[in-house]
Amino acid sequence: MSTPSTKTLDHIVHLTPPGTVNEVSRQFQDLGFHVIPGGVHAGGLTENVLVVLQDGAYLELISFTHPASHYPPGSPDRQKRDANPWAWKEPGWIDYAFLGSSSTSISELINARAKEEKSRIRYDLEVDGGRERSDGKVLKWQISAPSQDNGRGATPFFCGDVTPREWRVPLDPPSNAQHPSGVLGVAYIRILVKDVDFSDMAADMTSVVGRSPVSNTGRRATWVLDTPSADVAGGNPQLIISVPETEDERQTLIERGEGIEEVAFLVSSRKKEGQAKTPYGKIVWLQG
Repeated sequence: MSTPSTKTLDHIVHLTPPGTVNEVSRQFQDLGFHVIPGGVHAGGLTENVLVVLQDGAYLELISFTHPASHYPPGSPDRQKRDANPWAWKEPGWIDYAFLGSSSTSISELINARAKEEKSRIRYDLEVDGGRERSDGKVLKWQISAPSQDNGRGATPFFCGDVTPREWRVPLDPPSNAQHPSGVLGVAYIRILVKDVDFSDMAADMTSVVGRSPVSNTGRRATWVLDTPSADVAGGNPQLIISVPETEDERQTLIERGEGIEEVAFLVSSRKKEGQAKTPYGKIVWLQG
C-alpha cells in the first residue's frame, strides 16, 4: 500500500459566535462567496455552512449552536462543549485541515516521521467524527489532530473520509463552486508564530507536510500544497509560516496566539483586489 500524501489542503475553518450560522452566511455572501448548506455535527454542539472552491478545498463557516451558559455546569453536554478544541477560540480563522485517510493512520505516519527527523510535533490517535446534512444524509470521517501540547490551529489536523468525500464537499452541481467574486481557490494560508518558535515550527511543518519548505529566510518559510481537485489558474496553494511583520501583527499574536493570520484567494477577474475582513478574519485577494 502506498503512503498517503500529507500535503493536500482540505478545508479552512472560520468561527463566529454561537448561533450565527445564518448571519455568517450573509456576511460571506456580501464578500462575493456562494454559500451552501452544511449541517449539524455529531453531538449537536456545532453547525456549519460551506464555501466550496473550484480547487476542491472549502471554507467551513462554523459556530457553536449555543453558548456555554446554555448547558448546566458539570453536565455531560457542558463537559463535551468545554473539551471541544475550538471552545476557547476567538472568532475568525481558527484552524485548517489537510486531507487524511480512513485506511492509514496519519498520526502514526507523522509521529514516525517526526521521531526520525527529531521534530517536536506529535499527533493523537484518530477519532471518529461526522455530521448530518440538512437533507438528512449522514457523513462519517476520522480526525487526526495535533496533541494539545502542539498548538491546535497552527499545525493542521487531518480529515479522512469514511463516507464519500463528495458527500462532505458537494462540487456537483458545478454552480456550488462558482462565486460572484470570481474566487477560484486558495492562494495561501499564512500562519503567525513567535520569533522564538519559528525554527521549531518550520521543523514541525516539514514533518507534517513530508517535504522541506521551498523557501526559508529564517523569518518566513513556504511550502507548496496540493488540492483535492484539479489545480486552478494561478498555481497550487501555499502554506506560509512567518513571524510578525508589523506592529498590528505583533498585537494579534499577543491577543490570539499562534495561528492563521490571513487567507488569500485566487480570483479570475479584477472584481476583487487588495484586502478585506470577514469581519473577524483577514482576507487577501490575488489575481489568478
